Amino acid sequence: MQTVSFAERNGELTASLHGELDHCLAVSVRRRIDDKVTEVMPGTLVLDISGITFMDSSGLGLIMGRYTYCRTLGVGFRLYGADGRAKKILEMAGLCSVIDAEDEKKGKTDEKTTRK
Repeated sequence: MQTVSFAERNGELTASLHGELDHCLAVSVRRRIDDKVTEVMPGTLVLDISGITFMDSSGLGLIMGRYTYCRTLGVGFRLYGADGRAKKILEMAGLCSVIDAEDEKKGKTDEKTTRK
């Protein structure tokens, strides 16, 4: 099963996650994303979680870690496709006030700037 796929467009690298994201897969997905970001050095990484069917706390750690990694490299970060359940988890973790998030149906839901 392909858990992450990449697309590059206009200075953005989109990492689209698919299927279940649990502790067993999170480490390999993290490595693949970090390696691709380091290789491409995009202006922005868009982490698309609209294809995730299950995510445990490792998924939250993956999101937080990619945000932090991008910030250390000077790469912008946006989260795309968070459904109601994922948004609730992000809100409880306090990440909605930090991470630029877009809803698949509604478009941008948070206007926070993450590139500095």
